[in-house]
Amino acid sequence: MAVKELLEDIFEVGASHYDRELFDELIPLPDGTSYNAYLIKGSKKTALLDTVDPKKTERLFQNLESAEVEEIDYLIAHHAEQDHSGSIPDVLEKYPEATVVTNSKCKDMLIDHLHLSEEDILVIENEEELSLGDKTLKFIDMPWVHWPETLVTYLKEENVLFSCDFFGSHLATSNLFVQDKKKVYLAAKRYYAEIMMPFRSSIKNHLEKIDEMEVDIIATSHGPIYDDPDFILDAYSEWVNDETKSEVVIPYVSMHGSTDKMVEYFVDYLIQKDMKVKPFNLTTTDLGQLAMSLVDASTVVLGTPTVLVGAHPKAIYAAHLVNALRPKTRYASIIGSYGWGGRMPDQIKNTLSNFDGEFLEPVISKGHPGDEDFDALEELADKIIEKHEQDDLVS
Repeated sequence: MAVKELLEDIFEVGASHYDRELFDELIPLPDGTSYNAYLIKGSKKTALLDTVDPKKTERLFQNLESAEVEEIDYLIAHHAEQDHSGSIPDVLEKYPEATVVTNSKCKDMLIDHLHLSEEDILVIENEEELSLGDKTLKFIDMPWVHWPETLVTYLKEENVLFSCDFFGSHLATSNLFVQDKKKVYLAAKRYYAEIMMPFRSSIKNHLEKIDEMEVDIIATSHGPIYDDPDFILDAYSEWVNDETKSEVVIPYVSMHGSTDKMVEYFVDYLIQKDMKVKPFNLTTTDLGQLAMSLVDASTVVLGTPTVLVGAHPKAIYAAHLVNALRPKTRYASIIGSYGWGGRMPDQIKNTLSNFDGEFLEPVISKGHPGDEDFDALEELADKIIEKHEQDDLVS
């Protein structure tokens, strides 16, 4: 990523990572990602906001050299995770005059993760300000987006919010600002689903804070920058509210075809009833797509055969994912099959310990499904439709 100027004396100096395929060795990155770091040159002081993943440290240094940076007075650390902070030790070595500025929680985590010296860190309080001369940085704590120590920086004179992970998207692009809104919307929704959704309540509160601020630009730590902040603020407001859509998400796996046949029948029946259905075969699906579907869905129905008296491991993983992401889903159920016994439904329910909605009666066939099982699937589908109608989700 080349040096790019947001506004006069404000630059993006981070790095794109076009060919990164996984984040945290877990999250698929179909569009790569970026590690955005920002340079602000004040009339008296210079600040670097965040660094980059250690794999891209040399790119950061190349960009700082291109920006003719001879000294860095302040290195603002918004978040201790290494894709933001990982190059701090190298930056301090190259620019020994720099002082790391962060809050007390982040300070402790930087010392733990990076073995920074406490003497190199200036601790600031919530809403404290720091002058660069003709530019003023205001620091605002915004914990749990998505770690407990996260803070953001507001550049008062230019109304720029440097939001760290908040509003980000794993999207490597040559565009400094958002241009393809449809693509960025999907990337940002995926990012929200995979990383931010468990902290929906905290995000609601933070959105209220931001609503009271005058923000002209939102500069995130991943993906392109928003010069139309309402675009992403409106999207987040929709994702975090308590409303759901009349959608049924069906993650499933089948070994010998029994569960597959049940899912196929169930999906067809729901479609005939004009319901929106999103089936995901867990042997091939992109789990990011599954996570995105959970943002809006009212109902999740997990399909699984029985393996050694329990659910298939891929179904357990899907249930664990749903449980960890804590979507606003209202209803859940299970369809599947068994050969000779087991406690598969109980295992799935126990895995969904964070789910506080209503469990609907599961449909479990012994062996290959028969007429009674198909009738039970119709009853389950009708019950889901009834629940959605009661919630005014179906017009």
